[in-house]
Amino acid sequence: MHGYWAQFLKIAAAHMLAVASPGPDFAMVVRQSLAHGRRAAVWTSIGVGSAILLHVCYAVLGIGLLLRGSPVAFTAVKFAGAAYLAWIGFKALRAQPSAEMAEVPPGSAPELAAPGEPGPRSAWVTGFLTNALNPKVTLFMVAMYASLIDPLTPRLIQSAYGLWMSLATMAWFSMVSLFITREPVRRAFLRCGVWIDRVMGLVLIALAVALALATAR
Repeated sequence: MHGYWAQFLKIAAAHMLAVASPGPDFAMVVRQSLAHGRRAAVWTSIGVGSAILLHVCYAVLGIGLLLRGSPVAFTAVKFAGAAYLAWIGFKALRAQPSAEMAEVPPGSAPELAAPGEPGPRSAWVTGFLTNALNPKVTLFMVAMYASLIDPLTPRLIQSAYGLWMSLATMAWFSMVSLFITREPVRRAFLRCGVWIDRVMGLVLIALAVALALATAR
Protein backbone atom coordinates (compact mmCIF):
# COMPACT_ATOMS: atom_id res chain seq x y z
CA MET A 1 0.00 0.00 0.00
CA HIS A 2 2.91 2.35 0.74
CA GLY A 3 4.06 1.95 -2.86
CA TYR A 4 0.63 2.90 -4.14
CA TRP A 5 0.67 6.12 -2.11
CA ALA A 6 4.08 6.98 -3.55
CA GLN A 7 2.70 6.45 -7.06
CA PHE A 8 -0.37 8.51 -6.26
CA LEU A 9 1.67 11.47 -5.01
CA LYS A 10 3.81 11.47 -8.16
CA ILE A 11 0.72 11.30 -10.37
CA ALA A 12 -1.06 14.00 -8.37
CA ALA A 13 1.90 16.37 -8.69
CA ALA A 14 2.35 15.76 -12.43
CA HIS A 15 -1.37 16.12 -13.07
CA MET A 16 -1.74 19.39 -11.16
CA LEU A 17 1.21 20.93 -13.01
CA ALA A 18 -0.40 19.92 -16.30
CA VAL A 19 -3.95 21.01 -15.48
CA ALA A 20 -2.84 24.40 -14.15
CA SER A 21 -0.94 25.17 -17.37
CA PRO A 22 -2.85 27.44 -19.79
CA GLY A 23 -4.30 25.51 -22.70
CA PRO A 24 -7.55 24.82 -24.57
CA ASP A 25 -9.42 23.75 -21.41
CA PHE A 26 -8.46 26.91 -19.53
CA ALA A 27 -9.29 29.16 -22.49
CA MET A 28 -12.68 27.50 -22.94
CA VAL A 29 -13.63 27.81 -19.26
CA VAL A 30 -12.62 31.48 -19.22
CA ARG A 31 -14.62 32.12 -22.38
CA GLN A 32 -17.70 30.38 -20.95
CA SER A 33 -17.34 32.33 -17.70
CA LEU A 34 -17.29 35.69 -19.46
CA ALA A 35 -19.77 34.95 -22.22
CA HIS A 36 -22.36 32.90 -20.35
CA GLY A 37 -21.83 33.15 -16.61
CA ARG A 38 -21.16 30.90 -13.67
CA ARG A 39 -23.52 27.99 -14.28
CA ALA A 40 -22.34 27.40 -17.85
CA ALA A 41 -18.68 27.70 -16.81
CA VAL A 42 -19.05 25.20 -13.97
CA TRP A 43 -20.85 22.69 -16.21
CA THR A 44 -18.09 23.18 -18.80
CA SER A 45 -15.55 22.46 -16.05
CA ILE A 46 -17.40 19.27 -15.14
CA GLY A 47 -17.32 18.27 -18.81
CA VAL A 48 -13.55 18.82 -18.98
CA GLY A 49 -13.06 16.68 -15.88
CA SER A 50 -15.34 13.97 -17.22
CA ALA A 51 -13.24 13.69 -20.38
CA ILE A 52 -10.22 12.88 -18.21
CA LEU A 53 -11.87 9.53 -17.47
CA LEU A 54 -11.90 8.79 -21.21
CA HIS A 55 -8.17 9.38 -21.44
CA VAL A 56 -7.61 7.29 -18.32
CA CYS A 57 -9.49 4.41 -19.96
CA TYR A 58 -7.16 4.68 -22.94
CA ALA A 59 -4.15 4.58 -20.65
CA VAL A 60 -5.36 1.72 -18.43
CA LEU A 61 -6.51 -0.44 -21.34
CA GLY A 62 -3.50 0.39 -23.48
CA ILE A 63 -5.64 1.80 -26.29
CA GLY A 64 -3.79 5.11 -26.05
CA LEU A 65 -0.74 3.38 -27.50
CA LEU A 66 -2.66 3.42 -30.78
CA LEU A 67 -2.39 7.20 -30.94
CA ARG A 68 1.29 7.05 -30.08
CA GLY A 69 2.06 4.36 -32.66
CA SER A 70 -0.33 5.32 -35.45
CA PRO A 71 0.31 8.62 -37.26
CA VAL A 72 -3.04 8.25 -39.04
CA ALA A 73 -5.02 7.90 -35.81
CA PHE A 74 -3.13 10.75 -34.15
CA THR A 75 -3.63 13.03 -37.14
CA ALA A 76 -7.37 12.26 -37.33
CA VAL A 77 -7.95 13.05 -33.67
CA LYS A 78 -5.81 16.18 -33.60
CA PHE A 79 -7.51 17.68 -36.67
CA ALA A 80 -10.93 16.93 -35.22
CA GLY A 81 -9.90 18.71 -32.03
CA ALA A 82 -8.37 21.63 -33.92
CA ALA A 83 -11.49 22.02 -36.04
CA TYR A 84 -13.70 22.08 -32.93
CA LEU A 85 -11.56 24.73 -31.20
CA ALA A 86 -11.42 26.80 -34.37
CA TRP A 87 -15.20 26.63 -34.76
CA ILE A 88 -15.74 27.89 -31.20
CA GLY A 89 -13.09 30.56 -31.78
CA PHE A 90 -14.72 31.85 -34.98
CA LYS A 91 -18.08 32.00 -33.18
CA ALA A 92 -16.44 34.15 -30.50
CA LEU A 93 -14.85 36.42 -33.13
CA ARG A 94 -18.30 37.06 -34.59
CA ALA A 95 -19.70 38.15 -31.22
CA GLN A 96 -21.81 41.29 -31.36
CA PRO A 97 -22.09 43.96 -28.66
CA SER A 98 -24.86 43.27 -26.17
CA ALA A 99 -26.29 45.93 -23.88
CA GLU A 100 -27.08 43.35 -21.23
CA MET A 101 -23.54 41.97 -21.22
CA ALA A 102 -21.76 45.28 -21.57
CA GLU A 103 -23.62 46.87 -18.66
CA VAL A 104 -23.91 44.47 -15.77
CA PRO A 105 -26.14 46.26 -13.24
CA PRO A 106 -24.75 46.71 -9.71
CA GLY A 107 -25.90 44.05 -7.29
CA SER A 108 -26.73 41.55 -10.01
CA ALA A 109 -26.05 37.93 -9.09
CA PRO A 110 -23.19 36.51 -11.17
CA GLU A 111 -24.74 33.06 -11.07
CA LEU A 112 -27.85 34.19 -12.94
CA ALA A 113 -28.19 33.08 -16.54
CA ALA A 114 -26.58 35.37 -19.07
CA PRO A 115 -28.33 36.10 -22.37
CA GLY A 116 -28.08 33.11 -24.65
CA GLU A 117 -26.61 30.92 -21.91
CA PRO A 118 -26.32 27.27 -22.96
CA GLY A 119 -28.05 24.66 -20.85
CA PRO A 120 -26.12 22.33 -18.51
CA ARG A 121 -25.96 19.55 -21.11
CA SER A 122 -24.68 21.83 -23.87
CA ALA A 123 -22.06 23.39 -21.57
CA TRP A 124 -20.97 19.93 -20.39
CA VAL A 125 -20.58 18.73 -23.99
CA THR A 126 -18.48 21.81 -24.81
CA GLY A 127 -16.07 21.05 -21.99
CA PHE A 128 -16.01 17.32 -22.70
CA LEU A 129 -15.24 17.72 -26.41
CA THR A 130 -12.59 20.38 -25.77
CA ASN A 131 -10.61 17.93 -23.64
CA ALA A 132 -11.55 14.64 -25.32
CA LEU A 133 -10.52 15.82 -28.80
CA ASN A 134 -7.05 16.85 -27.65
CA PRO A 135 -4.74 13.89 -28.41
CA LYS A 136 -1.94 15.56 -26.47
CA VAL A 137 -3.91 14.89 -23.28
CA THR A 138 -4.21 11.22 -24.21
CA LEU A 139 -0.48 10.99 -24.89
CA PHE A 140 0.26 12.74 -21.59
CA MET A 141 -1.88 10.22 -19.73
CA VAL A 142 -0.32 7.26 -21.54
CA ALA A 143 3.20 8.55 -20.85
CA MET A 144 2.39 9.23 -17.20
CA TYR A 145 0.85 5.80 -16.65
CA ALA A 146 3.77 4.14 -18.43
CA SER A 147 6.48 6.00 -16.52
CA LEU A 148 5.01 6.56 -13.05
CA ILE A 149 2.89 3.46 -12.45
CA ASP A 150 4.20 -0.04 -11.87
CA PRO A 151 2.73 -2.39 -14.52
CA LEU A 152 1.80 -4.78 -11.68
CA THR A 153 -0.44 -2.17 -10.03
CA PRO A 154 -4.02 -3.53 -10.08
CA ARG A 155 -6.28 -1.87 -12.63
CA LEU A 156 -8.68 -0.95 -9.84
CA ILE A 157 -5.95 1.14 -8.22
CA GLN A 158 -5.00 2.64 -11.57
CA SER A 159 -8.64 3.53 -12.16
CA ALA A 160 -8.78 5.16 -8.72
CA TYR A 161 -5.84 7.38 -9.72
CA GLY A 162 -7.82 8.37 -12.81
CA LEU A 163 -10.96 9.13 -10.81
CA TRP A 164 -8.96 11.43 -8.55
CA MET A 165 -7.51 13.26 -11.57
CA SER A 166 -10.99 13.68 -13.02
CA LEU A 167 -12.38 15.13 -9.79
CA ALA A 168 -9.31 17.32 -9.27
CA THR A 169 -9.71 18.70 -12.81
CA MET A 170 -13.37 19.48 -12.18
CA ALA A 171 -12.49 21.19 -8.90
CA TRP A 172 -9.68 23.27 -10.41
CA PHE A 173 -11.67 24.62 -13.33
CA SER A 174 -14.75 25.13 -11.16
CA MET A 175 -12.62 27.34 -8.89
CA VAL A 176 -11.43 29.23 -11.96
CA SER A 177 -15.08 29.66 -12.97
CA LEU A 178 -16.11 30.86 -9.51
CA PHE A 179 -13.28 33.40 -9.43
CA ILE A 180 -13.88 34.85 -12.88
CA THR A 181 -17.65 35.05 -12.37
CA ARG A 182 -17.34 36.93 -9.08
CA GLU A 183 -19.32 40.12 -9.61
CA PRO A 184 -16.41 42.62 -9.45
CA VAL A 185 -14.14 40.46 -11.61
CA ARG A 186 -16.70 39.65 -14.28
CA ARG A 187 -17.95 43.25 -14.33
CA ALA A 188 -14.39 44.47 -14.95
CA PHE A 189 -13.98 42.03 -17.84
CA LEU A 190 -17.40 42.80 -19.31
CA ARG A 191 -16.68 46.52 -19.48
CA CYS A 192 -14.69 45.53 -22.57
CA GLY A 193 -17.61 43.32 -23.55
CA VAL A 194 -17.36 42.02 -27.09
CA TRP A 195 -13.62 42.69 -27.37
CA ILE A 196 -12.86 40.22 -24.58
CA ASP A 197 -14.92 37.62 -26.44
CA ARG A 198 -13.02 38.32 -29.63
CA VAL A 199 -9.65 38.06 -27.88
CA MET A 200 -10.72 34.70 -26.45
CA GLY A 201 -11.74 33.72 -29.99
CA LEU A 202 -8.24 34.53 -31.25
CA VAL A 203 -6.74 32.53 -28.37
CA LEU A 204 -8.88 29.50 -29.22
CA ILE A 205 -7.98 29.75 -32.90
CA ALA A 206 -4.28 30.00 -32.00
CA LEU A 207 -4.63 26.92 -29.82
CA ALA A 208 -6.38 25.15 -32.70
CA VAL A 209 -3.46 25.95 -35.00
CA ALA A 210 -0.96 24.77 -32.38
CA LEU A 211 -2.90 21.52 -32.00
CA ALA A 212 -3.08 21.03 -35.76
CA LEU A 213 0.70 21.43 -35.99
CA ALA A 214 1.40 19.17 -33.00
CA THR A 215 3.33 15.96 -33.49
CA ALA A 216 3.19 12.78 -31.45
CA ARG A 217 6.26 12.25 -29.30
